[in-house]
Amino acid sequence: MKITLTHAASFIPAGSLNELAAKTAQCNALLENGQGAGNDFLGWVHLPSSITPEFLDEVQASADALRQRCEVVVVAGIGGSYLGARAVNEALGSSFDAFRAKDRKNPYVVYAGNNIGEDYLADLMEFLADKQFGIINISKSGTTTETALAFRLLKTMLEKQVGKAEAKNRIVAVTDRAKGALRSLATQEGYKTFVIPDNVGGRFSVLTPVGLLAIAVAGFDIRALVKGAQDMEQQTADNVPYEQNPACQYAAMRNALYQYGKKIEILVNYNPRLHYFSEWWKQLYGESEGKQHKGIFPASVDFTTDLHSMGQWIQDGERSIFETVISIKQANREVRVPMDEENLDGLNFLAGKRVDEVNKMAELGTRLAHIDGGVPNILIEFDKIDEYNIGQFIYFFERGCGISGYMLGVNPFDQPGVEAYKKNMFALLDKPGYEKESAAIKARLG
Repeated sequence: MKITLTHAASFIPAGSLNELAAKTAQCNALLENGQGAGNDFLGWVHLPSSITPEFLDEVQASADALRQRCEVVVVAGIGGSYLGARAVNEALGSSFDAFRAKDRKNPYVVYAGNNIGEDYLADLMEFLADKQFGIINISKSGTTTETALAFRLLKTMLEKQVGKAEAKNRIVAVTDRAKGALRSLATQEGYKTFVIPDNVGGRFSVLTPVGLLAIAVAGFDIRALVKGAQDMEQQTADNVPYEQNPACQYAAMRNALYQYGKKIEILVNYNPRLHYFSEWWKQLYGESEGKQHKGIFPASVDFTTDLHSMGQWIQDGERSIFETVISIKQANREVRVPMDEENLDGLNFLAGKRVDEVNKMAELGTRLAHIDGGVPNILIEFDKIDEYNIGQFIYFFERGCGISGYMLGVNPFDQPGVEAYKKNMFALLDKPGYEKESAAIKARLG
């Protein structure tokens, strides 16, 4: 990968990056030596290099067992428990995989437990009614409302379809090592289980079984994915100088822009397959940095699609934004523009060119227009979309997030703010133990 900061550095005073560049070394060292805030959740830092071939063999064997039995595998999880796997699967899979049937080689992976939509769950259950399906249930506690609710429905449905004895062969639990409702259920029912490491938070967990199992089920090479992350771990370690360390450069520049009034970071991609990587990235940075009334707001757009909706605002709106553009050097497929004798659409000037060349010129033209319009631009380039590069992508942004959060002065590895809505929801639903809160809220609402 390559990071280019030229068109972001021009928007900050000369020399202002030097102090922040030095600070990245200190913050990166905190990740390495475990002396910073939230240091009990730093297991992801050396996770790639700690993954053994034997462990990957175990994950692959479990994935293969599901692949042999199931046409569809439902991943039940929310937040980091599903976004990483979905990001990888959507990036590597066919854009029209859902419509393939006769020539399908891999199970169709779908997702549940990431919302409380009754219509969505009804649609999913209707879809599964005539399918051979299995479930990967991902929850450290087993009591997260969205995921637990979906799993209860799906487990009941699966057991009715194939019986409890066969159902246990089609359910894998990814959960805590020793405690929690899902661990107890998995032990009671005899499910295959994988452990969510205690020292890896959900949004950093894609390279644990939380992500790897669903990625392997979908038919992708988890060994190449991990290899990419391992190489990026080495490239971003604390002993790598700032000038060669892309994670430090990214963290320093985004914090410099933040100091000079750029409060919103827009992650831009020009490949539709990367949409869910933007969703994963938004959780990673939003949940890590949005604390103490601080933090860059993470937003995203899919270009060129969103140029026809958000492009006007980005070009001419309030100058509180900067862009981080993900550029993919090579497309995996080739489509060329044909010649048309009538040329009614006026596109013959593109005849013979690859569609990706047109896309690249749209990317370059847009970047130049936005820079001219006052939008700082960080450019991050990857060779192609494949398992190895996606592994690099994941670890690069994780490392950059840890460094950036420490630079901001927050604990990047907790998320106290997400508990507020849960307390209100449980009180409104009259959950046992929330009687006082329930009375207070109902009085407040009249």
